[in-house]
Amino acid sequence: MIITRNPDALDLPLPLDLSQGTSVTVGNFDGVHLGHQALLAMTCERAAATGTLPVAMTFNPHPLEVLTPYAPPRLTTPQARLALLEASGMALVMLVVFTSEFAAMSPETFVRRILLGTLNMRELLLGYDFTLGKGRAGTPEVLAQLGKAEGFNVDRMDALSVHDEVVSSTRIRELLHQGQVWEASSLLGRLYSVQGEVIHGKNRGGRLLGFPTANLAPTPTMLPKPGVYVTLATPSESAGSGLPFVFDPAHPTPNTYPAVTNIGYNPTFGPGALTVETHLLDFDADLYGKHLEVAFVERLRGEVTFTGPDSLVAQIKKDADQARKILETVTGE
Repeated sequence: MIITRNPDALDLPLPLDLSQGTSVTVGNFDGVHLGHQALLAMTCERAAATGTLPVAMTFNPHPLEVLTPYAPPRLTTPQARLALLEASGMALVMLVVFTSEFAAMSPETFVRRILLGTLNMRELLLGYDFTLGKGRAGTPEVLAQLGKAEGFNVDRMDALSVHDEVVSSTRIRELLHQGQVWEASSLLGRLYSVQGEVIHGKNRGGRLLGFPTANLAPTPTMLPKPGVYVTLATPSESAGSGLPFVFDPAHPTPNTYPAVTNIGYNPTFGPGALTVETHLLDFDADLYGKHLEVAFVERLRGEVTFTGPDSLVAQIKKDADQARKILETVTGE
């Protein structure tokens, strides 16, 4: 169950019986990466051990979008984030509309009014770097003291490392900014993907070059570094469930196609706006108006200004051949 609440309605009764108590984790969960997944699993395990219900609370917009003028780009849309949280086993996902008034709430008020008063919390599970409340005053130590006074337990998860790197949304953004999409996927636990509607572009790909491309509408989530990427593309009639693409070689998705995607400014034809153009390698159908998810596997090269269409076509053919070889290695086919 997913429930959205405005700050002035946080303590209203919920359409869910919470009399048995809850095990709650709170966070931004941008990306719902492996560290988040471990915390969510820990919450489910604690709920099972204590006979409580597992609950995740998250925020939209991201607090930094309200508190600072320099919020980082998002790794997931709110819809995808909520879908991932619910799929992790949460009995309840509570989305709080984050405002400056909400940010001014003290940790004591937040705990007593919402976590205890509304959610009947018995267990609070925290990430390694978590704080809450005005001025980030709700440190794990402060929350532990509140727990002793109010009768709930507080536990904090240690940082999760993969290949000697601490898993964090910040590190994943850094890797995407560098074009290291495969390395980012090892911290996410899935291929990084963007989603959007297929819109009309300049029609150079099919008309001029013989390689039709699907042009993605501007996406609210972060784009990797401009360049040419090996990708997997999944068309659909609509945005669907919001769950991001998860690649499973043992159970391939029937409507997922090998692809090559260019993120860039089309310098060969004169610099323009930043675009995302995907050529599906084994696909021949009209995609205009449909939804497309593009999952990034590996960066092939940076964007290059070619002398003309012929040299660009020759490079596109090379990119397609290289993409097939890389995907054969990844899929084992």
